[in-house]
Amino acid sequence: MIVNKKSIYYQRLITDLFLLNISFIAAALLAQPYHVLIDRNYMFILLLALNILWFFYAAITEFYDEFYLRSIASQLINIAKSTIIQIGAAVLFIFLAKEDLFTRNFIVFFGVLLFITISLRTVAFKKILQVLRKKGKSIRSLIIIGAEDIGRNFKKTIIDNPDFGYSFIGFLDDNKIESDIIGRVNDLEKVINEKNINEVVIALQNESTQKLEEIIRTCNINAVKIHIIPDYFKFLSSRFQVSSIGNFPIITARDEPLEEVNKRFIKRSFDIVFSFLVIFLVLSWMFPIIAVLIKLTSRGPVLFIQERIGAKNEKFKFFKFRTMKVDENKSKEFKPVVAGDKRVTKVGGFLRRTSIDELPQFINVLIGDMSVVGPRPHAIPYQNMYLKVFEEIKLRHNVKPGITGWAQINGLRGDVEDKELNRQRTIQRIKYDLWYIENWSMKLDIQIILITIWQAIKGDTHAV
Repeated sequence: MIVNKKSIYYQRLITDLFLLNISFIAAALLAQPYHVLIDRNYMFILLLALNILWFFYAAITEFYDEFYLRSIASQLINIAKSTIIQIGAAVLFIFLAKEDLFTRNFIVFFGVLLFITISLRTVAFKKILQVLRKKGKSIRSLIIIGAEDIGRNFKKTIIDNPDFGYSFIGFLDDNKIESDIIGRVNDLEKVINEKNINEVVIALQNESTQKLEEIIRTCNINAVKIHIIPDYFKFLSSRFQVSSIGNFPIITARDEPLEEVNKRFIKRSFDIVFSFLVIFLVLSWMFPIIAVLIKLTSRGPVLFIQERIGAKNEKFKFFKFRTMKVDENKSKEFKPVVAGDKRVTKVGGFLRRTSIDELPQFINVLIGDMSVVGPRPHAIPYQNMYLKVFEEIKLRHNVKPGITGWAQINGLRGDVEDKELNRQRTIQRIKYDLWYIENWSMKLDIQIILITIWQAIKGDTHAV
């Protein structure tokens, strides 16, 4: 396997579990005499539980993944989070067991020792690996067959991450002549022997199966490890998943975090709590005030209710405070709202600038039609129009639409009059939505919410 990721993963995991056990026992001995600990040996059940918790929490949070690409500071933050989880579990166990042996001293000692030992292991592991790589130890010479974009990008990854342990020798390519191209594909066996090549990465595009078979055969004869970057890589997003079903290798083009039940549960739980608080603390007293202002300044209903496209392409009733003149709202002709639109009332302009007009959508969130954060739901006419601009638009509907989103906080809210500029903005907005879907995390949701609130306070919501 490339860069021995599994070996390094298990080395770090086993080392950390060993340090966890040492920290636990050391903290217990510091908290009370040894013979007392032995007499209460059932507390080793807690130790076993903490080991299991560490294993599963590390897997869920990808604690050991992308080790080389993370800064030391980032890893220390992750260690602190894992330590807090361990302490919380220990406190809960001690409380439920009504154990008076393990006092606050034990909790403090355990937390401090665990954080320090894992942190030292992390720093030491990375530094030792860097030193070994610089000395040329455990370095594998590598060539890339194919100097197109995919091959070039892979080379950059290797060069930018010397910790991977590869020495890039050059490219083999039949169609280009550049300084780092050391031969043609037919020169493969010669290059392997002359340059003492350990591994070959095949990054060819649109090549025949016969040619690939010849390359693989040459590598196998010379006992060189082969890695293949498939030529359909261009169809994959930056978030793809490699797995297997039976004996068949499977590449999933889009890996979406919210496909996992536990992550959907976390997001939905947050939506319920957050929307309930907003409705109870804000909308409950603001609704009457806004309703009076709307009624006094224009005729028509307080709420604007419209069918929009939700998750799984299902339609739902979308709520917001009415910001436009009622006659225009009833018009059957589809006209996007643009800057300076005369259909927008004076009160409506204020509501749009501050995003107050969106507050009734927390009712949509509470009943389950929407989420606090997600791609903005399109009206049906918008959906039909945008479909002509971006064919993959339905990918947005893999998650619930949101009150705010990644595209909105980046200035891509609403339409503009210029058709070509509006087309470009629409494509960019949908790309931002797809990026959010593929990179969702609770941390990202909170970040988007905080930025949205700050923009609303400043009146900088990019609304029209």
